[in-house]
Amino acid sequence: MLKQYLLKERIEAGCDEAGRGCLAGPVFAAAVILPSDFENNLLNDSKQLSEKKRYELRVIIENEALACGVGVVSVEEIDKINILNASFLAMHRAIDCLKVRPEHLLIDGNRFNPYDGIKHTTIVKGDATFLSIAAASILAKTYRDDYMLAQHNKYPNYDWNHNKGYPTKKHREAIEKYGITPLHRHTFRLLKDKQLSIF
Repeated sequence: MLKQYLLKERIEAGCDEAGRGCLAGPVFAAAVILPSDFENNLLNDSKQLSEKKRYELRVIIENEALACGVGVVSVEEIDKINILNASFLAMHRAIDCLKVRPEHLLIDGNRFNPYDGIKHTTIVKGDATFLSIAAASILAKTYRDDYMLAQHNKYPNYDWNHNKGYPTKKHREAIEKYGITPLHRHTFRLLKDKQLSIF
């Protein structure tokens, strides 16, 4: 059973990102404030859930959360500021979208750039520890998946409807065969010792 909160007397927002390890596409993040008495036995780290369950839970989260927001950082920004800072920026943008201002942030991972005077706590494997971070992981993952599925229609050779931009064998083989798209991250090692052409 995941924990409902770290500090019961504070309005807490859980934050998580999706797409940090991808070769293509933006990084997405979400921030979620759940009621302190929120319970859902199915809610877990998005990586532990089926795609069907993630989308079912997204509806529940968005209906029952006190506030939720999604932030996006583009491929161009990732290449400019690096993926770690892009992940933090995506979380900041997600927090910017919250209609309720949190008093404390629960961050999945072990590092974070402070946000606008709000105290935060970093938690390794936080998405498997706290409900609000698990909820954020589901929103970030499903909204990013929606985006990559739409991009698959524009660039069908890269199998993004299955790999969502992650470095699978099929994805790398497509990069080698067809070159890269505007959605590929130039600062990532897409192929070893290869000169790549851009669409």
